Amino acid sequence: MIAWMLLCSSNAFSQQLPQFTQYMFNTISINPAYAGSREALSVVALHRSQWVGLGGGPTTQTFSIHAPMKNENVGLGFSFINDQVGFENTSFIYADYSYTIRIGLETKLAFGVKGGFTSYSIDQELRNAEPNDPAISGIEDRWSPNIGAGLFLHTNKWYLGLSAPRILNNNNTQSENFAALDRVSSYFTGGVVMDINEGVKFKPSFLVKGANGAPLSYDLTANFLFNDKLWLGAAYRINQSAGALGVIADFQISNQLRVGYAYEYPITNAPSFTNSTHEILLIFEVFKNLNIKSPRHF
Repeated sequence: MIAWMLLCSSNAFSQQLPQFTQYMFNTISINPAYAGSREALSVVALHRSQWVGLGGGPTTQTFSIHAPMKNENVGLGFSFINDQVGFENTSFIYADYSYTIRIGLETKLAFGVKGGFTSYSIDQELRNAEPNDPAISGIEDRWSPNIGAGLFLHTNKWYLGLSAPRILNNNNTQSENFAALDRVSSYFTGGVVMDINEGVKFKPSFLVKGANGAPLSYDLTANFLFNDKLWLGAAYRINQSAGALGVIADFQISNQLRVGYAYEYPITNAPSFTNSTHEILLIFEVFKNLNIKSPRHF
């Protein structure tokens, strides 16, 4: 069974946060310092189906909500991520806190922390099929506490972020042959918005992800915004073993509601059985200052 082979491909398996093509619109999922930065009550929901057509291919759902408080320097948020890979299920439930200081006329620096729990479990179907397998019997379904931190430096035209969503290493199994680990994952993000003409803006962005025991992963994205309504862009991801090309389309339905779609296809050394990936994004926002023009650039 393919999913089982994926699950047992090595003696030491490291859980990592799932990846997103539309990471630049879902920053709160990786950086707590982003909480409240949009000066709005911001609700983001995302669904990702990776390698569609492959049994046991990864599926991911995220939901987050964050907003500035009465003290505008403070932002609070909540984020939930559910990630299913084969017979493995990992859920992240975390609260976010940020504090922002002004370091220039237009430049702000936010400090963020997050805390919560990671749930790890193995599908009961697998346990029933292999009840005597020592690797499976050693894996515990459990909730583990964890913390994270981040920085977010930004103006209205550019941003840089550095974060580690989970700092503690947690081992969810007592097996000597299989390790289900929370490892430290670090993210470096950035982007800039440039005016091409009165109706067109260009927004390149990047994400660099590093994790203990894993090669660096690089995401490069170029988006164009037309008349403050339609985002169209392309994405490229590369790491040591594989990569992907993607296209992105987001539409601002109203000042409050935005919908996005991303299509991704594996390249380089991707296995021949892999297939395309689809991602759907919904953003709903209520701005504290009604004079703020929507959409915000980041």
